[in-house]
Order: sequence, then C-alpha cells, then structure tokens
Amino acid sequence: MLSLKLPQLLQVHQVFWEDGIMSGYRRPTSSALDCVLSSFQMTNETVNIWTHFVPTWYFLWRLLALAGGPGFRAEPYHWPLLVFLLPACLYPFASCCAHTFSSMSPRARHICYFLDYGALSLYSLGCAFPYAAYSMPASWLHGRLHQFFVPAAALNSFLCTGLSCYSRFLELESPGLSKVLRTAAFTYPFLFDNLPLFYRLGLCWGRGHSCGQEALSTSHGYHLFCALLTGFLFASHLPERLAPGRFDYIGHSHQLFHICAVLGTHFQLEAVLADMGSRRAWLATQEPALGLAGTVATLVLAVAGNLLIIAAFTASLLRAPGTCPLLQGGPLEGGTQAKQQ
Repeated sequence: MLSLKLPQLLQVHQVFWEDGIMSGYRRPTSSALDCVLSSFQMTNETVNIWTHFVPTWYFLWRLLALAGGPGFRAEPYHWPLLVFLLPACLYPFASCCAHTFSSMSPRARHICYFLDYGALSLYSLGCAFPYAAYSMPASWLHGRLHQFFVPAAALNSFLCTGLSCYSRFLELESPGLSKVLRTAAFTYPFLFDNLPLFYRLGLCWGRGHSCGQEALSTSHGYHLFCALLTGFLFASHLPERLAPGRFDYIGHSHQLFHICAVLGTHFQLEAVLADMGSRRAWLATQEPALGLAGTVATLVLAVAGNLLIIAAFTASLLRAPGTCPLLQGGPLEGGTQAKQQ
C-alpha cells in the first residue's frame, strides 16, 4: 500500500528566516510533491497557502455568477467589471502557488515570487478599468486624466513588476532598501488607481447625503480601510516581531496580510457593483473612455510586457553562479538577515 510521508520541518537556524518566525520552515530543496504535501501539514506557510487558495475559488465563483447572468456579457457596460475580476482571480492563485512551491530551490523561490508580483501588478491594472468606467468624478470625465487613466495604469504595472522583482536581488546586501522598494512598488499603483475615490471622498467630506452621484458607498470605505491595514501589516511584521516564535504557525503578519488583502478585494468588488448600479443612468449618457479595441490592446500589451520583465529577471537569476549569496539555500552567516517575501 502506497504511503506518503509528510516532509520534515526545520528550525530558524537551518534556513533563510523570516523576522520573528522561529520554526515551521520547510526544506529549501523540497520536491514538488513535498511542497504539495506540506500544504496539508502545519508549517509557517500553510495558512498563507490556504488564505489565498480558497479565495481564488470564491472570486472565480463571483466571476462565473456575474458573467452567466442574462445578457451580462453581451452588454459593453459590464465588460470593465469582468476585466477586473480576471486578475482578482489570478493574484490569489499566483500567491498560493508561490507559497506552495517556493521551497523547491533558491532559484524556484525567487521565480515563484516574480510571478506572484506580476499577478499583483496585473491586478492593479485590472482595478483601473472599472474605476475609469464607473467611478470617475463628474468633473474628470473626458479630461486628460480620464483618457489616459488605464494606459497609465498599464505603465504603472510595468514599474510595479520591475521594482518588486529587482528588490529580491537586494534582500541580503540591503534588506532595508529591498523592503522600501517592494513596498513602494505596490503602494504607488494603489494610490494612482484610487485617485478618483480620494477626490470623491474629498468632495463629499462633511456633506452627508447632499453629495449626489459623487457619494461613496460603505464598501468603498471598507475597501480603503482593508488596504491601509494590508500595507501596515506588510511593512511592520507585527505581531511576530513583538513575540518571536509565538505566531510561527497561526497569526503572523503575512497571514493577516493575506486575509486583509482578500477582504479588501471583496469590498472593492462590492463597491464597484454599487457604483455600477447607482451611477448607471448618468453614465449611460457618457461615452466610454476606452472602447473594446482599446481594452483588448491594453490588456495584451500589459500581459506581454509584464511577462517580458519577469523573463528578464528570471534569465538574470539563471545566469547567476550557484555561489551567489542570493541562491544559497542554507543558513545565512551570522543568522541575522531575514528572508523577505
């Protein structure tokens, strides 16, 4: 009878380690099968895997439920929402795969996260489509920013992927700079995408129910709060920095970061649906900023460009000698530098 043995776990002194995470590490040269089996074993990555695997199916269900509605796909008004939902399904799946297979080898770890960052970059672009279609302030419609909002978001996705991938090459020599670059890589596209919401929030601040079509729904507020909390958790490494070893398996910042990110995407979807419904009669009189041809062209170019960036960093990684510190799978000298994801 075939029996499968769960992989052995390692302690902090045996591997590259996360700040405040002392145990539960997988072997850095695990097989693909060991990686899959480890998702059913309690490691410090298990909750990371499942907190994005399950939401992948939730967002896929929402996509299929909306797209399967009567006449939904046939109406161009709905297309930006569908474009948003595609990367909303992709990014948690890419993250789940990255956390699952990153322990196969040092090179595999970096390549997994290159793809993870690329998926997040495409998600930032996907957010721009419904915001341009449904959430623009009235005074911005057909202005220069509105016309170039989605193309600019595509360029931002290139910057996001490039900076975040490059930050992995700085992890050992300049861990602080690496963290700053990676945080900036994802903060900037978020701030850009949400400019219409920030402007509408400023217009409606203190005006109560007299704000009309510029009013933000409660879901917008929840989305922005979750995004703020997500950024804080990513940057702070709390609570594990305050009590090293206490949150190795459950409750460390990356797990909370995943949960807040998924909740933020859920509330973002609800907010987009609210804008679609409440502003539809008014938006029906307006010309869309980007037609079908422009939407398809932007998506194709963005996907191709991000894949090329990832390929370039992957090629650089594959050319690096095995003695390169970035590719060492054992303990770091002195045990003081943290592997950052």
